[in-house]
Amino acid sequence: MTAYVFPGQGSQFPGMGKELCDRLPSARDYFQRADDLLGFSLSRLMADGSAEDLQATRVTQPAVFLHSVAMALAAEVPTPDVVAGHSLGEFSALAVSGALSFEDALLLVQARAGAMQRCCEQVNGTMAAIIGLDDAVVEEVCAAVPGRVVPANYNSRGQVVISGEKEAVARACVRLKEAGARRALPLAVGGAFHSPLMEPAREELAAAIDRTTFRQPRCPIYQNVTAAPETDPLVIKANLLAQLTAPVRWTQSVVAMVEAGVDRFVEFGPGSVLQGLIRKTVSTEGLVVEGFSF
Repeated sequence: MTAYVFPGQGSQFPGMGKELCDRLPSARDYFQRADDLLGFSLSRLMADGSAEDLQATRVTQPAVFLHSVAMALAAEVPTPDVVAGHSLGEFSALAVSGALSFEDALLLVQARAGAMQRCCEQVNGTMAAIIGLDDAVVEEVCAAVPGRVVPANYNSRGQVVISGEKEAVARACVRLKEAGARRALPLAVGGAFHSPLMEPAREELAAAIDRTTFRQPRCPIYQNVTAAPETDPLVIKANLLAQLTAPVRWTQSVVAMVEAGVDRFVEFGPGSVLQGLIRKTVSTEGLVVEGFSF
């Protein structure tokens, strides 16, 4: 079984999209459609913008989505057995699987990015990567720390990102080091993504999701909130909204896909972050983990 997987925010880089459009000229049509739909030249920012330009949430999220989806759709890749995406990447997975049209998915990504950016400006939150502890220990420490801090991204075995109020995250980092974490690294992010602090953004995004048409995907999607395969449009819709304040269960999703029979993962998008996380999570014996080849 083959799974197509799609990365999230953080995999962007200056010049992204140039090689894609050179090797797959039909991808340029998606870039032009995105520019027209968004009302600004995203393609130019991707090709010529600086790393700082690409870090703005309103640019980063549409850029990663566009690169990932244009790669798959322009290449006219065959339908996989399952799809999954990490955080923002779930929107890419929904577009490639046919649950959302390219246009509707991109407009939702734009709405999500704007809602998250505004929420970050209102709430003093942050995130930190915890390396070298079991998930249960991270969960216990976060629950015991004063203030609001929660596990936000279960990225791979031994790697969990925590999210919440800045002071609570700082306290949690100290206690997690005392509990045996090899590293507790503050992340250069604008806010407390995938935590209850994103509730204002969730409420704002709800209206955009409610007016968007979701169809049954051509294959199951393993969603971040449940780490389980979904095909029901109403369930997919609800899980996509819940994702803003719930943890990304990527580790659990990868394990579930392998247990279901997936023996090949293909990453679509800029970079190779997910390939590394998959290799850290499950045994690669008899498993193919690769990026899409043009």
